[in-house]
Amino acid sequence: GEEEEESPDLSAPTAAVLLLTGTVITSFATDYLIEALKGTLSSWNVSQEFVGIILLPIIGNAAEHYTAITVAMRNKMDLSLGVAAGSSCQMALLVTPFTVIVGWILDKEMTLNFHSFQLAVLLFSVLLVSTILNSGRSNWFVGYILLVTYFVVSLIYYFEGSGEDASLASLD
Repeated sequence: GEEEEESPDLSAPTAAVLLLTGTVITSFATDYLIEALKGTLSSWNVSQEFVGIILLPIIGNAAEHYTAITVAMRNKMDLSLGVAAGSSCQMALLVTPFTVIVGWILDKEMTLNFHSFQLAVLLFSVLLVSTILNSGRSNWFVGYILLVTYFVVSLIYYFEGSGEDASLASLD
């Protein structure tokens, strides 16, 4: 059977204004969060990589996580996977390179030169998610594998510690 098309809840101009407003508010909230985290980094003795690679993406992508879970509960797995994978692709292919270019323009030291551990985690993540998406099936065990993998990588970055000599970048 054909599915009925859902009518939009908001008009296009209203949605655009809400998106712009939300983006501006999020920008200020992110600046406040980063300033608040600076003291926490030294008192907790955690690395900037742990905060930047593990904590901030969880907080920053909360809307995508909520959307993916909500549509999955409505049995729309294609949309759920599209939101989850699409958000990651958007970050990797658009946001990260754009941020580096803006950093160059503002004369801030930024690079896409990832160290070997970061590349290994990236490669493993792409292979794992690709394998799961290509199978076309999903169950609780697949979700469990993804959560355990994220937890293990989180632990590695957490126990890395802070300071120049504690960095995983020294594995090169």
